Amino acid sequence: MALSRRSFSALASTAALGLALGGSGGPGAPSAFAARSVPTGPPPPPPSADGRRHSVGFDSYSLLVDGRRLVLWSGEMHPFRLPSPALWRDVLQKMRAYGFNAVSVYVAWNYHSPAPGRYDFTGVRDLDLFLRMAAETGLYVILRPGPYINAEVDGGGFPGWLTATEGTARTADPAYLKHVDEWLSHVDAIAVRHLFTRGRGTVLLYQIENEYDAHVDEPTGRAYMSHLYKKVRADGIDVPLFHNDKGRNGHWTPGSFDTGGEKRGWLYGFDGYPSPSRTPPDWGHFGAGGKTGGASAGPRTPGFMPESGGGWFDPWGGAWSRGKGYAESRRTRDAAYERRFYLTHLANGITVHNVYMAFGGTSWGWLPAPVVYTSYDYGAALDEGRRPTDKLVPLHQIGHMLQRVPDFARLDRAADVKVRGLTTYHLKNPDTGAHVYVLRNDGAQEVSSTLRAAGADLPVTVPARDARLMVTGLTLGQRKVRYSTAQPMLFLNAGRQDVAVFCGRQGELARVVLEAAEEPLVTRMSQQAAYAYDRGLLRLTVPLGAGGLIGVRVEGDGNGRPLLLLFADEATSARLWPYDTPSGSLLVHGPALLRTATVSGSTVHLTGDTVGETGLEMWGPRGIDAVTWNGRAVPVSATGSESVRAGAPLPGVPEVTLPALGGWRTRTENPESGPGFDDSAWKAADRTSSYSTTPVPKGQPVLFADDYGFHYGDVWYRGTFSDATGIESVSLSYAAGTQGLLMAWLDGEPLGTHRLPVPDNSTIRKGSWSDTAVFPVRGARRGPGRHVLSVLVRRMQHDQDGSARDTHKAARGLTAVAFKGGAPKVRWRIQGEAAPDPVRGPLNNGGLYGEREGWHLPGFADGGWEPVTFPRAARRQGVTWYRTTFRLAVEEGVDASIGLTLDDDRYRSYRAQIFLNGWNMGQYINDVGPQHTFVLPNGILRTRGTNTLALAVLSEFTTLSGPGQVRLTLLGAAAGGVPVTPLPSPGR
Repeated sequence: MALSRRSFSALASTAALGLALGGSGGPGAPSAFAARSVPTGPPPPPPSADGRRHSVGFDSYSLLVDGRRLVLWSGEMHPFRLPSPALWRDVLQKMRAYGFNAVSVYVAWNYHSPAPGRYDFTGVRDLDLFLRMAAETGLYVILRPGPYINAEVDGGGFPGWLTATEGTARTADPAYLKHVDEWLSHVDAIAVRHLFTRGRGTVLLYQIENEYDAHVDEPTGRAYMSHLYKKVRADGIDVPLFHNDKGRNGHWTPGSFDTGGEKRGWLYGFDGYPSPSRTPPDWGHFGAGGKTGGASAGPRTPGFMPESGGGWFDPWGGAWSRGKGYAESRRTRDAAYERRFYLTHLANGITVHNVYMAFGGTSWGWLPAPVVYTSYDYGAALDEGRRPTDKLVPLHQIGHMLQRVPDFARLDRAADVKVRGLTTYHLKNPDTGAHVYVLRNDGAQEVSSTLRAAGADLPVTVPARDARLMVTGLTLGQRKVRYSTAQPMLFLNAGRQDVAVFCGRQGELARVVLEAAEEPLVTRMSQQAAYAYDRGLLRLTVPLGAGGLIGVRVEGDGNGRPLLLLFADEATSARLWPYDTPSGSLLVHGPALLRTATVSGSTVHLTGDTVGETGLEMWGPRGIDAVTWNGRAVPVSATGSESVRAGAPLPGVPEVTLPALGGWRTRTENPESGPGFDDSAWKAADRTSSYSTTPVPKGQPVLFADDYGFHYGDVWYRGTFSDATGIESVSLSYAAGTQGLLMAWLDGEPLGTHRLPVPDNSTIRKGSWSDTAVFPVRGARRGPGRHVLSVLVRRMQHDQDGSARDTHKAARGLTAVAFKGGAPKVRWRIQGEAAPDPVRGPLNNGGLYGEREGWHLPGFADGGWEPVTFPRAARRQGVTWYRTTFRLAVEEGVDASIGLTLDDDRYRSYRAQIFLNGWNMGQYINDVGPQHTFVLPNGILRTRGTNTLALAVLSEFTTLSGPGQVRLTLLGAAAGGVPVTPLPSPGR
């Protein structure tokens, strides 16, 4: 199959804009503007830190960059959910390759601030590095630093220390704003170095606050938003600002609060997570309109969805996924879901669109909010192990179409069209005359029907619960498409020829009709294609997927430039990779991924991934006669379609073998439960007042862990009292996040364990749980003399504050203690996590004895521990540690995604905290789930070296405890990847 040679450049289907706009006028001077007369034309080139001033503005249709229309097709990822900076580049390159032109990122306050006045933007928290990588990859950035972010993270992103401070969060309370200003000053100092307007980076948009639907009509709410706006502007952020309305409420539209006289620097945006079981909603052109109509709430700003559901989170126990985890979210919100909902958004005028999430990642350590477990895979198009899924296909097709076919940046609603059995949206570009049709099937059966358009009856088939896009009157360079039943994916001016790609489902018959004043010379690069010319129309008929990529070349029809038409089914389209270079653009076909491309003289240097053996064909600037792939020369030859093609397949990935885990050693801990343990260095729990929203019981001290500076992980209490005579029972009231747990001992003897319930459909969103554990006191422990009550509480993170009620300040840990049959005076001491790990950060460790003593760290001397084998069947209340080492020898140049899998009898009640080279990779709860496999990110995981694995197991008397089977799992592998530097993992 021969295709064509090409040198892609920015598409020019209409006259280029004659608008030259300057950049920002200086710190705090916004470059945003509203323009009414910007016609359709070539989009701006891919962004970079080019040192030039740029303008960023908008009108009701789209964003405007340097006077050119831009459809922003963005995906969300969170650097804090991928604690390996080298892998940020991997995900960003995959996003760009699969059609995204922007990345949206939350910046989590708690991730960077271990204490008031202390901020850390180094190592895995290096925001400056991430923003540089995004610019180097060619992606715009939507920056979202809160201060509140929600995001299913501890406290909604608020730092733990904020729970113990004065002031009402998310209001204009000066005590709260003092901390906010300090946070934003640190973030903005980094962001301002990466503003696209200044040519120093690619930060294009900036969000303040998050889904703020509280105090909307109150002075404190308006004053709070005004304060944030003015603070950010004063810090020098001059790109358009926005907020994400929590649904279609019409909250925080332009003019709804004081912006200091600035009138055109604010965008209205709204979030949407429509259920896959419901009909896609119309949130724009075809909707109800008005303040609650979605895009219609901001009639002078483009349709903007800062969060468009690309999956959904899953709670402990998996009530929403029926215990199947994120595979179920990916199944219900699959590629067909994306076509139905995202094409509906496009039809409704949404031209600033961010998929939440494109890559979900891992809520490692104590990062997850109570509503989620460790994995934040989210059912995203890139899974937690960074592997591409089938969900990327429509994102790839739509994303490149929106970037490279400018007609989609300016569409008006056109005359209604009826198609039997289908919901049909009809739009028209007022400049080019192109018509766009989105045809959606909301039924359970495939529908075949007819669309009357362009003077013809066009056959259309849409599978059940799916959608498709068709066009008429689309301009391709100097030619016009009368109609196409296949979706356009690319059109690019490529040196001596134009290239267009059309795509659809395998087995479909694509029909493309070109207007041609003269009968053209048609060359079929693939015999599957058929054509006929009649009365000024060239009719092409191509069976998609019949033999891979199918090409037809058209020339001699009165146009000076040949046109290469490429036809691809879904699988084939996912191996077509456009890439822009200063020397011209490229199109590469064959590999599993194209990461980078550079042109040096007559040689093109390509990097990317392969899985199996694959061919390589490339179109690029004229004169290319040599190609390298991942640094190695690839013999190529020219083809009749002006491409170069590899003479032999690129090799696939070699086999990756993983070792069995053995050599385990174990040691029990919790010496804190014994009466002779020295707690003199612990903090005295003797405060009488708190800023918590949880009331302090009358006559008792404050026992809330946060009030004593312990914000993450487990916390220990030791209460010393004299004379237990007559005491029948002790009642321990505690508060925790979902799946919190309490263990108690009296004089070293276990009293029992109490666990909070697994959430069901009615309590999934419940972020704070409280209960009272009542334990009987028996025998000798009732006698006189000194007694010690020891309590371990696993707190399971702080609640989020989505409703702005200070719910993140709800107490964690013990809240009250009472005795039946007596009232001894108890002196309490408390101990939680030690000082924050300077490398791994404040969210890595809790207060277990082993953590405080470094049992989780590489190099800890465990030679005296007892050798054991798995599976285990122990019965004890408390904490048991297991350690081993293993060595990996993954070949250089292979990106292997590896996980740790734990399996056991599901009736055994225990949980394990997983530490890899000292990094807390998450929590496994055996009888709750649904997570059994934990992703071990390369960089933390040494794929060519020795690793230390430690498990801290909390078990109770009611059942036998594991671990059961513990093994390494290969999640996926590819030849290629990105260079990964092992992260510092200091040990003992």
